[in-house]
Amino acid sequence: MKEKIMAKASELFLKLGFKSITMDDIAGEMCISKKTIYKYFCNKEVLIEESTEIMHKEVHQSINAIVQKNYNAIQENFEIRKMFKEMFNAGDTSPMYQLKKHYPEIYNKLVNREVNDCNTVFKQNILKGIEEGLYRNDLPIETYVKFYYTLIFDINGNTVSEKEAQQLELDALEYHTRAMATLAGIIELEKHLQNHNIIQNSN
Repeated sequence: MKEKIMAKASELFLKLGFKSITMDDIAGEMCISKKTIYKYFCNKEVLIEESTEIMHKEVHQSINAIVQKNYNAIQENFEIRKMFKEMFNAGDTSPMYQLKKHYPEIYNKLVNREVNDCNTVFKQNILKGIEEGLYRNDLPIETYVKFYYTLIFDINGNTVSEKEAQQLELDALEYHTRAMATLAGIIELEKHLQNHNIIQNSN
């Protein structure tokens, strides 16, 4: 039951935001009493904290699954971005913005966990891109990793609209890639940007 409550809470938090969803909402969605939820979670903050840990694990399992498919480095980043877009697409207000505004301690813990894992993912992607000839081989890798996660976390924590956050994330990905790319990398980037525009215009 505890896992079911966290799964439903995570779904609702991502869809409608951490502040908007109440314990009553979760109980109503699950057709259980609020007392049942309080049996496992003494308050909403504890439920949010445990739910964000689950989300963190699920996100990185999804990222690892994408990495295992062995796309080239640039396509890999676009596939990861697509996964995030599908995960966060339901709501109007950015869940990360709500989390930072209303539950800053939980947000800071989440960011600290994310920094370590994102460091690894971003660094591996840059090394892969260098090997493939898509990124320049003279890059200060640690600096570029730091630049990129600083951009991404700033966008997610400070942008109210989820739609705007997703557009800014795409702009950040283009900015990050252009800064590192060889001529072959630019050609690959332009291909994915064009595909993205075709998909956007058809929706």
